[in-house]
Amino acid sequence: MPGLKTVKMTDKNRVYIFDTTMRDGEQSPGASMSLEEKIQIARVFDELGIDIIEAGFPIASPGDFEAVTEVSKILKNSIPAGLARHSKKDIDRCYEALKHAPRFRIHTFISTSPLHMKHKLNKSPEEVYESIKEHVAYARNLTDDVEWSCEDGTRTDMDYMCKTVELAISCGAKTINIPDTVGYTVPSEFTKIIETLINKVPNIDKAILSTHCHNDLGLAVANSLAGVQAGARQIECTINGIGERAGNAALEEVVMAMKTRSDLMPYSTGINTTLLSKASKIVSNATGFPVQFNKAIVGKNAFAHESGIHQDGMLKNRNTYEIMTPESVGVKQTSLVMGKHSGRHAFKDKLTSLGYADLTDDIIENAFGKFKVLADKKKHIYDEDIFALVDDSLIKEDNVINLKSLKVFAGTGEPQRAEMTLEIHGEIKKASETGDGPVDAIFKSIKKLYPHEVNLQLYQVHAVTEGTDAQATVSVRIEEEGKTTVGQAADTDTLVASANAYINALNKMIIKRKRNFAPDGVETKQKDKNQKMRGI
Repeated sequence: MPGLKTVKMTDKNRVYIFDTTMRDGEQSPGASMSLEEKIQIARVFDELGIDIIEAGFPIASPGDFEAVTEVSKILKNSIPAGLARHSKKDIDRCYEALKHAPRFRIHTFISTSPLHMKHKLNKSPEEVYESIKEHVAYARNLTDDVEWSCEDGTRTDMDYMCKTVELAISCGAKTINIPDTVGYTVPSEFTKIIETLINKVPNIDKAILSTHCHNDLGLAVANSLAGVQAGARQIECTINGIGERAGNAALEEVVMAMKTRSDLMPYSTGINTTLLSKASKIVSNATGFPVQFNKAIVGKNAFAHESGIHQDGMLKNRNTYEIMTPESVGVKQTSLVMGKHSGRHAFKDKLTSLGYADLTDDIIENAFGKFKVLADKKKHIYDEDIFALVDDSLIKEDNVINLKSLKVFAGTGEPQRAEMTLEIHGEIKKASETGDGPVDAIFKSIKKLYPHEVNLQLYQVHAVTEGTDAQATVSVRIEEEGKTTVGQAADTDTLVASANAYINALNKMIIKRKRNFAPDGVETKQKDKNQKMRGI
């Protein structure tokens, strides 16, 4: 980052990313993934550069066992891991699922908080201590990569935690994970826990300390980063932050926080951040959990700007409102979302990007006014909406007829009626007509106010965009003496669009008539007679 002191990266600054999307993430109610989906996710995670992938809890079900087995076979770079309780049966099952991989990790755990030991395990601290001694050593006989977790660690007595951590390391654990299982801690407290372990556990230098933070208080990412700053060098996390209850620390957030604020957190990971958006979408599709629009890093609005002030700043210098580039996380580009908060600068830039580079200021101002009116009516303004608005403004540049107001009365039990006010050659005229339906009543009112004889060849309506608030685009084609014109108009009110489309077609026909002059500019007598008959 410009102006900041460059910090040299060393091995001590390397933070390992342990992903548990397919294990803890799948424990989110309704987030079960099929074997095929887990394999697809594993391939992307392997490419993403995740260090350790916890593919499941092999003892939990035959499906979990199969998933861990198959994932362990396909990984090329990442280390597969499986979860096991303090049970030889669990650990054996874990080994059987993972043994196909050249390298693998057995992750075993037991609760250490007074609350859990008493009410969940019905064990004394001494019994838990002996269980650690037995089961960590047992796992170590099956692999040299053993991780041990003290479940509910952040509610565990610190002296007891130091004692159990020292034991787990002496029994062969190379990674010690401190889980904030119920999302209870805060950054300052978690910092103190990690620092205490580093300062009081004699053999702590023989293991890597890990964080596993849940998001019940919305602090999972903050706590994880606090743990790293205190000395932890592994973060357990999930894509999109999925997991039990409020979820886990979000992988994309911890990684990009360290990358963006390397001045304060001089740590490196092996993550290819340009694949984060892809990984997010794949996990979202597999679990059926949509990513909230305002989700950090991978949300739809993470690089979208609607405020006119923000858009103006972005057009001048993208660093004004973006602390990272969208490309850095795999998003193609920043999106200046057109909405009611957008300003003229952004609107003009949008027109240029849509191919309207040579519009006059009057046309731009006219289209911008219509855009603001439309933006108050509907939530999402699409490119197609803007095309329709500009084209409508261009058509009206030399209009003879302009719609000033329209009221339509429709429904059952009475004839449909239209009350209309038009401006014709600068003169205001009003009329009311009934018809066989509201559109027929509208067209009859136009004909009454501006007498003419044309054949209606086409009347067509289609929605420009999706949703009940979509603009309707109406197309009208009329024919007169072999000449045809097509009028189009868009509006969230289909009947208003119908009136404007018909009027647009008439205005084009009038222009065609005016252009149908002799070379010297003098009309023939027959043409003059025809135009008088048409009411001009």
